[in-house]
Amino acid sequence: MEKRIKIIEQIKNTEKYDVIVIGGGATGLGTALDATLRGYKTLLVEGLDFAKGTSSRSTKLAHGGVRYLKQGDVSMVREALRERGLMKENAPHLVHDQKFIVPVYDWWDAPVYTTGLKVYDVMAGKLGLGPSEMISKEETLKLIPNLNEEGLMGGVRYYDGQFDDARLAITLMQTINDYEGDIINYMKVTELLKDEGNIIGVTVQDQESNEIIDIKADNVINATGVFVDQILKMDNVDAVPTVSPSQGVHIILDKEFLKGSSSIMVPRTDDGRVLFAVPWYDKIVVGTTDTPMDEVSSEPIALEEEIEFILKTAKKYLHKEPKREDVKAVFAGLRPLMKSTDQDTKKISRSHKIVKSLSGLITVVGGKWTTYRQMAEDVVDFMEKKNEDIGVKCITRDVLLHGYKKGVDRLDVRSVYGNDLHKIEELIAEKPELGKPIHEKLPYRWAEVHWGVINEQARTVEDILSRRTRSLLFDAKSSLEAAPEVAVYISDLLEKEEGWVDNQIDEFKALVDNYLC
Repeated sequence: MEKRIKIIEQIKNTEKYDVIVIGGGATGLGTALDATLRGYKTLLVEGLDFAKGTSSRSTKLAHGGVRYLKQGDVSMVREALRERGLMKENAPHLVHDQKFIVPVYDWWDAPVYTTGLKVYDVMAGKLGLGPSEMISKEETLKLIPNLNEEGLMGGVRYYDGQFDDARLAITLMQTINDYEGDIINYMKVTELLKDEGNIIGVTVQDQESNEIIDIKADNVINATGVFVDQILKMDNVDAVPTVSPSQGVHIILDKEFLKGSSSIMVPRTDDGRVLFAVPWYDKIVVGTTDTPMDEVSSEPIALEEEIEFILKTAKKYLHKEPKREDVKAVFAGLRPLMKSTDQDTKKISRSHKIVKSLSGLITVVGGKWTTYRQMAEDVVDFMEKKNEDIGVKCITRDVLLHGYKKGVDRLDVRSVYGNDLHKIEELIAEKPELGKPIHEKLPYRWAEVHWGVINEQARTVEDILSRRTRSLLFDAKSSLEAAPEVAVYISDLLEKEEGWVDNQIDEFKALVDNYLC
């Protein structure tokens, strides 16, 4: 029996869950894992795919937030620095140290940056990744050989973390499975079940079969990121909006634009944001923008002015000027910022808050990837207090995530599988054809496609090429060329009906149009 069918049968056969979490992004996955580990019978439902939204569209940094220190949000920075360290300890195959250089072109900036980053080091404490320091112009150019030399006075070196966001999401999903929590994608919440005004569960619709299922639960948690207001409206049509979405856009370039292993951090761009140029596998991620948005979408589209801003700003710091034709992919994500009277989204805090409605619906708003674990702990603690429970100790600080493995080669795209990698190699030993690449310009093999469908709940071409592998971000055009064969392979594995392959190719083509520059 196919794994998805087994999960659905398990859901139907469960009389009542202790906890249902709505939302399969960073916050929802963290919350479901925490609840599962505390012994609660837990179900997570996601209407699309895990990390389909904001949680696969970050700058790929596990960081304390240098700019929040400048804003005076010390508690936010302290929390994020601690969580950054825990992410690395619990998933060393996914989270790595990353060296950053702040180029200094104005001598007034040097002491300001150095002092601020020394405070950053102190706040990180024993979970710090390395000491920050002022370095000479010569050392700066040695670390970033193709940096623009005109007016360069030196640099400030500091350390932060880097990770693969979508792969950490998939790892959290697998960890929930490891501890016997129930979790399923493409299961959309269409209604909140109530009894005398109190929430007693949810109604979901299977997005593949269209089957409607009522699921009972003692607690329902709304962890849907930028979509929390939609669930709040489902609970109460008069609910006040809680989210101010802000769009962040990034572009992917080949590594030649940033030689060396160090990242560049520009602390003050023309629009007041921080700009990063970060090595990521054999590419670099450059971004981000901060554009207030009135509406939310599961597939936000980069605005022309955002792309132009990144290219214009990046050329000031990269020796080789990036052109539109150099961009391998462009992607946009929406930050779930808490609604504020401040219209400048750059100044809105990335901290989080948890609220309970009159019906008992628990909603978590705000936050960032780096603090996902602490957010989850706070949500489950809040739930226990709401229920006047004695409470169960949170243990996620010390839980090693699925695939835990030290000493991996971070430049190898397969390092994200950690201790699962040998199982993938065993697949190739059994079926050598799985060792062939899916495309000559993409670093993935058919074995990773097979593994993603069978073991990681991938259901579509997009799931495989965007999140189980990162092909779409590495090279959007090549991903489109690989899509037809990937669709056929998935169709054969899942025994899809006639017409599914053509539909998948059409849907993926429409998606890729948004990633091409």
